[in-house]
Amino acid sequence: MLHSQTHLRSRPISAGHLRAFEAVARHLNFRAAAEEMALTQSAVSRQIQSLEEEVGVPLFLRHTRAVELTSAGAQLLLAVQQSLPRIDGAVRMIRQNAGRKSVSLTTFASFASMWLIPRLEAFQRDNPEIDIRIDASDAALDLDIADVDIALRYGPRENMPPDALRLFGETITPVASPWLIKSNPQIKGPADIAHFTLIEAGDAHRTHLEWLTWRRWFEVNNLSRAQPRRWLYFNYAYQMVQAALTGQGVVLARSSLIAESLANGDLVEVLPHYRMDSPMAYWLITGPRSAQRSEIQAFNEWLLSQAITTRETIGEVPDPDTIDQMD
Repeated sequence: MLHSQTHLRSRPISAGHLRAFEAVARHLNFRAAAEEMALTQSAVSRQIQSLEEEVGVPLFLRHTRAVELTSAGAQLLLAVQQSLPRIDGAVRMIRQNAGRKSVSLTTFASFASMWLIPRLEAFQRDNPEIDIRIDASDAALDLDIADVDIALRYGPRENMPPDALRLFGETITPVASPWLIKSNPQIKGPADIAHFTLIEAGDAHRTHLEWLTWRRWFEVNNLSRAQPRRWLYFNYAYQMVQAALTGQGVVLARSSLIAESLANGDLVEVLPHYRMDSPMAYWLITGPRSAQRSEIQAFNEWLLSQAITTRETIGEVPDPDTIDQMD
């Protein structure tokens, strides 16, 4: 008997009784939980009793007209409240997507906001039968195990898997809104930049993106001691560019992310002869379980065609047959 109890309490509990537990814990009343679940009160009571036997400790203190959670019950409730909505959400998505073509991709927030989403309407117009799901996060997902088809990533060649396709590179250049430049002293050289508010990432000096900083730009241009009139810091590239678009200062921007804003005149390069080369590039990575699906192939072809346009806009036009070998 003791062996049986030990075996019982070491295995995972069955999930079938957790909804009854959550309902009782929420109402602190067996009758109300039973009415919500369209069960009899005795059926709910049996489910709770079975769950307590599986867990090995009481989850509720039963009083004459009320119940209350034990400390163990409160601990389990916290986990159940976090888990059940996620399970329900996954089931809804599975049911909704059953039989439908879909593309799920992950990329970082600034790239999604500044490059991908503004172009996405064209793909949706030409492929109305394909659903798109975008996970904009700085966390790198493992495509071998994650429920994601495509990753659009940013970094040097050595940090990418061998099958990554290079979309385009970038240069770093100071940009501002045209009316800000017209309403302030003329910029003739790098030293004149210090007359403006400079926009920068607040954590750039503490991360691998230090080469994106104004300090590095000043050092490259022999102005290591230069200080601007004022600093303006943000967390994300799209926030910094938005501030520049509204005339709040000058930002060191990534050419590939602002190509359209430069082309339509919303932003201007204030010193086009003082661009900095970037060691980084943008990459397309397809998950091994997704590569053969027709909708993934269609989306990748569209991405590569959009990348050609971006390369042309920023003046980077390599041989298309060698774009995945470029650094």
